[in-house]
Amino acid sequence: MLDRRLHAFRPDLADLALKGQVEADRFVSPEPAIINRPVVALRPKPDLTIGIDTELLMGEEVRVFERNNGWAWVQAVDDGYVGYLPEDALGPLVAPTHVVTAPRTFVYSGADLRFPTRMALSMGSRLTITGEAETRGTRYLLLADGGALVARHLRPLSEPVPADYVSVAGLFLETPYLWGGKSGFGIDCSGLVQLSMRMAGHKAPRDSDMQALGLGTPIERQDLQRGDLVFWKGHVAIMEDETSMIHANGNTMSVARETLEAAIERIGWLYGTPTGYRRLVAET
Repeated sequence: MLDRRLHAFRPDLADLALKGQVEADRFVSPEPAIINRPVVALRPKPDLTIGIDTELLMGEEVRVFERNNGWAWVQAVDDGYVGYLPEDALGPLVAPTHVVTAPRTFVYSGADLRFPTRMALSMGSRLTITGEAETRGTRYLLLADGGALVARHLRPLSEPVPADYVSVAGLFLETPYLWGGKSGFGIDCSGLVQLSMRMAGHKAPRDSDMQALGLGTPIERQDLQRGDLVFWKGHVAIMEDETSMIHANGNTMSVARETLEAAIERIGWLYGTPTGYRRLVAET
C-alpha cells in the first residue's frame, strides 16, 4: 500500500507518476516552486487547526500538484513528503547558492548588525547570494533585495560539507522540542536526525518509522558507537559515544543529552524498550 506521506494521491487528483498504481479522477504533472518563508508547516489537510506533519525551510524545492482556496498541495523534493501549505509560502524556482550553517541567524536590512532585522532563518535554509560587503570588519553576504547575512553563518553549496553529523546535531542542544519541527526554532527527534544528516551531506527519511526501516543497517546494542541510532516506538536518538546520546524529547521539551541507560529506564514504562539499533550507511 502506498504511503500518503510519500505519494501524492487522492480520489480526485494524483501525481502523474502514479498512474497505473492508484485510481484518481485526474492525474497531473507537478510544477516546481521554492519555499519563500523562513519556516512553513506542512499539514496532512488544508486546515490550520490541525497538527503539522513536518516543516519546510526557506529555499527548499517542492513539486506543486494543486493550488486551491489559498492552499497548495505539494511534495518536498528533498525527502518526498506530501502535504498542504499556504499558497503564498511558494515562490518561483531559483537556484540557491548558499546554505545557512548556524542553528539560527538573522537577515538584516543592510550590511550592518545595528540595522533592523527582516527575519530569522534556521540552519538548512537555502539562499541565492548576489554580492558581499564589509562593515567594521564584519563580512556580509547580500540578497538581491538588499538583505544581508553574516557571512560566517553561511556556506556555499559548492563547498565540502562537514563529515560528522553528530557534531551538527550537538549545535541544537537546548533547542525547544516541537512536534513536526525541523528547524533551529523547534525540532522533533526525527527532524534532528534528518536535518543534521542533511547538513553533513546525507539523505534521510523524515519520520522515525521511516528511518528505522531505511537508514543504515541493524546492529546489536553492545556494538553501539558514535553516530549510531537508537529507536523506540515513535522515537529516535543519536549516540554521541558508546553510552551517551542526544535527542529532541518531550521529557525536557528540548534537545538534550542523557545516557542510554537513563533513557531506557525513563522511557520504558510508557513506550517499552528500544525496538532497534542501526548504524548509518547513508545515501549520499
